[in-house]
Amino acid sequence: MSAACILALETSCDETAVAIVRGDGAVLSSVVASQIEIHRVHGGVVPELASRNHVLHARALVEQALTDAGLTLKNINAFAATVGPGLVSSLLIGSTLAKALALAEGKPFLAINHLEGHLLSPFMSLGEIPPHLALIVSGGHTMLLDVRGIGEYEVLGRTRDDAAGEAFDKVAKMLALPYPGGPEIDQHASSGNRQAFDFPRSMLGGGYDFSFSGLKTSVLYLLPKLNLADAAVLNDVCASFQEAVIDVLVEKTLSASRDQNQKLIAISGGVSCNTRLRKRFAERCTEEGLQLLLAEPRYTTDNAAMIAFAAMQRWKTGYTSPLETDVDPNFNLAAFHAG
Repeated sequence: MSAACILALETSCDETAVAIVRGDGAVLSSVVASQIEIHRVHGGVVPELASRNHVLHARALVEQALTDAGLTLKNINAFAATVGPGLVSSLLIGSTLAKALALAEGKPFLAINHLEGHLLSPFMSLGEIPPHLALIVSGGHTMLLDVRGIGEYEVLGRTRDDAAGEAFDKVAKMLALPYPGGPEIDQHASSGNRQAFDFPRSMLGGGYDFSFSGLKTSVLYLLPKLNLADAAVLNDVCASFQEAVIDVLVEKTLSASRDQNQKLIAISGGVSCNTRLRKRFAERCTEEGLQLLLAEPRYTTDNAAMIAFAAMQRWKTGYTSPLETDVDPNFNLAAFHAG
């Protein structure tokens, strides 16, 4: 099993990605064709453009991934693809190609949940998944999970409206910052005063669910009173907004870890690359005597290495998927159990 290799495709949104992972967790190759510049002019992802560009790049990326890994299709033991959640038109490209490769090579196909890819990504360098408290924080999802093993996931809380990453992008758009907005706010916040504006911390004391729409609205109402042409003011807004989001993420996650008696916290998803978030979690986990595991920055945004790694963990449990498996834009992680 240690020599087995899985090739995975990730096309859930606007990144076309292919990767090959070995049974011991080693990433043999990982390639991504980014569409950021294509969608930046529109201020967000245009589904038709995304799927069209997946078609243009997917096959070439498979060939590049094999070349980078020094392998051929005959060396691949199984093929995997993200089948949800995501944009249907995008999901279909990667899943169809992975199924075609599996059929042509007579190898198994594995349908993988995009969120499970994020969920397990902090453990890629370890190769095993111990029990832990997980926070997935990305553009489309913000959720807390109690993880006991592969396929043993209990969703403790999730966002009731905007995900944290979505709030970052929407506030960045209000501030006339380029897309994607998360890294732009992070950069401006580094020079700002985090206490300049007192933005709300919604639902901070009530359960594990999240809500960021009120915070976004608070920023919207404040902007007409400000001179954003002043760089210092813009930086202060970014820093204050970012701190409000991170306060909620940190305190709810630590509260959940105490309630679930989990001493290990793992954080993944695109927003987990935020420099202030990583610093705050490191500080608070040290104070609380908790172990913190963060996904490597290169595996925080959409990539196929995390999908291949998740597929390998699934495959080791005996899990495979019928070729008739359809994509599901609302694929439920909590209902996605081990095979």
